[in-house]
Amino acid sequence: MSAVYDHLVTTLTRKFDVPADLVRPDATYDELGLDSLAVMELFLTLQEEWAVPLDDSEAVGTLTVRETADLVEKLKAEAEA
Repeated sequence: MSAVYDHLVTTLTRKFDVPADLVRPDATYDELGLDSLAVMELFLTLQEEWAVPLDDSEAVGTLTVRETADLVEKLKAEAEA
């Protein structure tokens, strides 16, 4: 996986106390036990750490870990271009 994905997993396990064995690419935030406020906080954290403009409307519980990592990677690439 990518550095963004690995960092996302670390953030989920350390900051949001998600058990590491539950975090997998296709896991949704609902499945990981994050409520809407926690998902919003995760997005804010990622925005600050990666300096990317994540859209708050995309911070939903049905989003997967992989989709989030892909989104951050896409925004990073756009910012660097």
